[in-house]
Amino acid sequence: MPHLGGAELIIILVIVIILFGGGRIARLGGELGTAIKEFRRGVSDSEKKDKDAAVTGGEQSQS
Repeated sequence: MPHLGGAELIIILVIVIILFGGGRIARLGGELGTAIKEFRRGVSDSEKKDKDAAVTGGEQSQS
């Protein structure tokens, strides 16, 4: 697979901006960032619930 240099990446970026427009790309980037943030929050919440359940379950079994 050929390696993409700086010039090639700039050409691809210009073509994408021409096709989709700067505003639409910015909006998509913002939506992607929000989606990643929500995904990370969901994963950390799930891990926290798992830890809480393990601690609670361990305390109940000792009683």
